[in-house]
Amino acid sequence: MAPTAPRRPRGPETGTAPQPAPDPRPGPGLRTGAEAGPGPRSRRGPMPRAAERPGRVAPPPAARPREPAPVHHLLVCADLPCLALSAEHGQLTGRGVEGVYHSGRRLLSRCRLRVAGREPVAVQGRVVSAGLAVFKAVVRTPADTGPDPEVGVERSRAADGTERITLRSSATRPLRLSVEVALGTDLAEFGAIAAGRTAPELPATVYDAGLRWAAAGAGHAIVTADPPPRDTLASAGLLRWELELPPGAARSIELRVRSERPARTSGRTGGLALAEARAEGDDSRLGVLLATGLGDFTALLLRDPEHPADVYPAAGVPWRCGPAPAEALWAARIALPLSTGLAAAALRRFARSQLTGRGRDFGRIPGPLRDAGPHLPPICTGVEATLAFPAVLAEARRWGMPDKELVELLPAAERTLRWLGQALDEDGLLPEPGPSGIRRTEIQAHAHRAALLGADLLDGCGRPGAEEWRQRAGRMRSSFRELFWVDDLTGGRPAAALLAGGRPVPLMGAGAVHLLDTGLLGLGQPAAGLLDKVQTEQLARLLGGPAMDSGWGLRGLGAKEPGHNPFGHRSGAVRVHETAVAVAGLAAAGYEKEAASLLRGLLDAAPGFGHRLPEMYAGEQRTAGAVTPAPHPAACRPAALPALVGLQLLMSLAGIRPDVPSGTVALHPMRSAPFGAVQISGLRVAGEPFAVRISRLGQGMVEQAAAGLQLGV
Repeated sequence: MAPTAPRRPRGPETGTAPQPAPDPRPGPGLRTGAEAGPGPRSRRGPMPRAAERPGRVAPPPAARPREPAPVHHLLVCADLPCLALSAEHGQLTGRGVEGVYHSGRRLLSRCRLRVAGREPVAVQGRVVSAGLAVFKAVVRTPADTGPDPEVGVERSRAADGTERITLRSSATRPLRLSVEVALGTDLAEFGAIAAGRTAPELPATVYDAGLRWAAAGAGHAIVTADPPPRDTLASAGLLRWELELPPGAARSIELRVRSERPARTSGRTGGLALAEARAEGDDSRLGVLLATGLGDFTALLLRDPEHPADVYPAAGVPWRCGPAPAEALWAARIALPLSTGLAAAALRRFARSQLTGRGRDFGRIPGPLRDAGPHLPPICTGVEATLAFPAVLAEARRWGMPDKELVELLPAAERTLRWLGQALDEDGLLPEPGPSGIRRTEIQAHAHRAALLGADLLDGCGRPGAEEWRQRAGRMRSSFRELFWVDDLTGGRPAAALLAGGRPVPLMGAGAVHLLDTGLLGLGQPAAGLLDKVQTEQLARLLGGPAMDSGWGLRGLGAKEPGHNPFGHRSGAVRVHETAVAVAGLAAAGYEKEAASLLRGLLDAAPGFGHRLPEMYAGEQRTAGAVTPAPHPAACRPAALPALVGLQLLMSLAGIRPDVPSGTVALHPMRSAPFGAVQISGLRVAGEPFAVRISRLGQGMVEQAAAGLQLGV
């Protein structure tokens, strides 16, 4: 298992499959108890009274969290369950969360290099691929004859801790250099380190051509070197060499880190083949963002230890490396143009965790809580995952999922629909599990999509109940338009939520973008949405306005709303995935100007993060001359959903809508072609290669497709 937060205490679902740990980063309302549902709301004391301000719900009580270690300045190499976190200078100092991790345990916290008795002067550090970082430095020696350093140092560090140190001489005379590497570790778990519970370094012992550390209950770590060091000092954790460098020559030392359990990376050994999608065009950033993101996404794949053939993505590094049902299923949905096999594997993984005991929870997928900002209590992500299940399966069928996998997963999808049918209120809307009774906008959007796409799935598989679900979806639309829409002088807005008594929370936040993500039905037609045409137009105007569009992407909460915080997880920071959802929804609904503005903001922000977009960054207003948004110190990077943003944006530009059961694929590209011509290749539709070209005039043309697949309308 990859790094996760400390294990959560058991809640009311005792006896079910182990649940993912909640995000350890602090935030209003963050809980470490069981997910929302029957039973006590918190283990930390009585509930406080609701806040005085109208529309605000007081979050559950929480102990003051420790300040999380900042990670935005670190270079992250990931190939889960392996992880290396390094400062830009390349030295591992043992500070904060720096180190090399295998399966959630820090095997190496300190790795400091000295050449000729001094530390090299760092000149550059960068991530060159998802699992590899390179650090460059120079060394001045006492024998240097001028102002220029004559020895260059390059260190390449992989996610599994393998490090190659290369010294290269530019001197015109032979050099003899002493090289020392000081090593240390505490063998601590990542969750404890992130919470500030650091431990002293362990004593080392000499082992083979290196050092070994061990601790009761924590196993051991071993570092070996090639060539073997001339001297090994266990008391100081020191390896020492004397290297001869002829003029212009180079010499290398390789360090290898291992534990008692060799780490096997899921992306390489899970047996899942993802299509190697590529993009070329007038704006080269699209291709770079796609390539970088797909490399990161592959590095985040985990393998179910009990079912090794099933691979699914972790939510993000370093805070959320364990199973996260909602994020994994949404990522699998976005990745359908690469493989329906990933969706099948993720769906199987979380179908096995479905609750099957008697009662109203039958069919629900359990999941942890997620902070929902300062105005609402935490959200149960298991509900989101449960509603995603039938929608992902229905769309996977449209992309060409094999019948064998479809039939295998259909019973689990029917169980999720059964849960949804029992959980709906009399007015057809879906309340939050537990005593709060809150009904959130984005959950209604997920429930409505599940109903319509679930009906489509039942129809396509010859199962009963489709018409009943279409009727329920119609009732949801009527109730939502009546109860959730808040009229005001600006034209109105969807409420963020309805409280237990039916009072709306009239906040404009990014959760509303899910109202535009209606899902895909047959013949390339989008499903109906909860909003009518006039309301959709008003929402598009709000999303494209300066209160929501920061210039770098969509804010999580409008800049004019009470409690807005540009660094707030859910209260003002730009959340990359929600911005991409808004782009897709706006483009599909015909609001290309607003979609292009948000898309341009993401593309402009990407180079500042090395085209590895984090899950979020500051939602401060973009100003003239600004070259990059401010990073969020606690953001996951890489993260599964942001890693797929390049693919998601390209799908929005091209408007690819397959219907493999009917043998068609439709193209609905953005007619304005906001980024000029673009060619997308290496996709998969019906399991076969698929490529498309969009011209500068916004016209689409299929260049490669499966035999028998016709162009739809």
